[in-house]
Amino acid sequence: MIAPARTDSFRVTIIHPCVGRRAGMKRYIRTWQMEPIPAAMVAALVPDDVEKRFYDDRLEPIPYDEPTDLVAISVETYTARRAYQIASEYRRRGVPVVMGGFHATLCPEEVSRYCESLVTGEAEQTLPEVIDDYRHGRPKKTYCAGDRPALICTPDRSIFRGKRYLGIRLVEFARGCRFKCDFCAITSFFNATQTHRPIDRVLEELQRVRRRHQMVFFIDDNIVSDLQAAKELMRALIPLKLRWVSQASINVAYDEEALELMRRSGCQGVLVGFESLNSESLAAMNKGFNLMGGGPANALANFRRFGIRIYGTFIFGYDADTSETINTTVRFAQDEGLFIAAFNHITPFPGTPLEKRLRAQGRLRFDAWWLDDEYRYNMVPFHPAKMSPQALEDHCVKARRQFYAWRSIISRGGHRVNRNTAFMLFNFLAINAMHQWDIEGRNGLPLGDESFRGHLLEAG
Repeated sequence: MIAPARTDSFRVTIIHPCVGRRAGMKRYIRTWQMEPIPAAMVAALVPDDVEKRFYDDRLEPIPYDEPTDLVAISVETYTARRAYQIASEYRRRGVPVVMGGFHATLCPEEVSRYCESLVTGEAEQTLPEVIDDYRHGRPKKTYCAGDRPALICTPDRSIFRGKRYLGIRLVEFARGCRFKCDFCAITSFFNATQTHRPIDRVLEELQRVRRRHQMVFFIDDNIVSDLQAAKELMRALIPLKLRWVSQASINVAYDEEALELMRRSGCQGVLVGFESLNSESLAAMNKGFNLMGGGPANALANFRRFGIRIYGTFIFGYDADTSETINTTVRFAQDEGLFIAAFNHITPFPGTPLEKRLRAQGRLRFDAWWLDDEYRYNMVPFHPAKMSPQALEDHCVKARRQFYAWRSIISRGGHRVNRNTAFMLFNFLAINAMHQWDIEGRNGLPLGDESFRGHLLEAG
């Protein structure tokens, strides 16, 4: 039976699910508490005459009994289990749930079991239609985006008021990445393409939301994937006198013009996915280009010449990796004075070439690790070639503890690039201390809420 069209005010509740929570957990992972821009984008797409509310599961309890007509949840692989728990609570109360996001696109059959409507692809084209259909009693089970949308929507940050996020402002310029890394779900979702917001819209947003001395984080998957577009943005940023950080591929380290524009436009640092120092592992992950120009050491020297600090990320578990591979990498990160670093095992995200290969080889430990009752954060969900899953997990945790030990923090703080201004030295110490604190908080975290006592309610 089709429900009649609504004539009164329509209400939408937007939920950002947490990754997981231990029973009785009081303090959530602080380094994960940044503004959820996808939720603000959903809020911006809600028509003006629709009442909207937002709850961040990391920061506050969700009032399931508060009246609402539709719940919208963006699902990532790590948050899928918790998203299904939240959806089940609403659906038991007769409230329909719509789900979208990366995981909804990569695992549509799974996600559709826990919601009334599924949105695949980018929401700009489809979410207004979803809300209109529900208002008029004609919802569909699936809404599929077509071509990539024009990025002309600005996030509605009013939903963040009163919530305690990290003191960094998140802004989007580019979405997607042109590289085809073997392990990357972003590549699978966007099919190795990138789109950009108009620069004038980015500048208008920055002028409106920036605060004095506040750092801006361009959340682009790879801000220099299209290097010419990135240079245009940087030229436009120079008069604003921002302090900004982002994520970038290593190729930018060999473009002197780009490095100079980064410096002049206020770039304080970038996250670079070095991933490995091993040429065989880099070839397997389709990132052999990381060895261009002499490799990571030369790239880091170039970044330092322009005062750009580096958040280096490394992943382990490809077939050439051994315990010595990990030890060598940690020493490299310390010796090079990386501002911060991540040492993680590879994760077979659904839809990636990595996941398909490990599944074909019979090396996955779980059919769907993100839903398995036994899986915990930092657990290795596959069988590595040269060590046990537990050994790889232990080595990754040991690497983090070693890198974020106070001796290492003080040593890395001695590198000029990390202490050349009082502002950045303060940030260096504060951010490293926060990462040190969060090592144990993340390790072994269950996916979903451990206190959840119901069962996941599947669609009939």
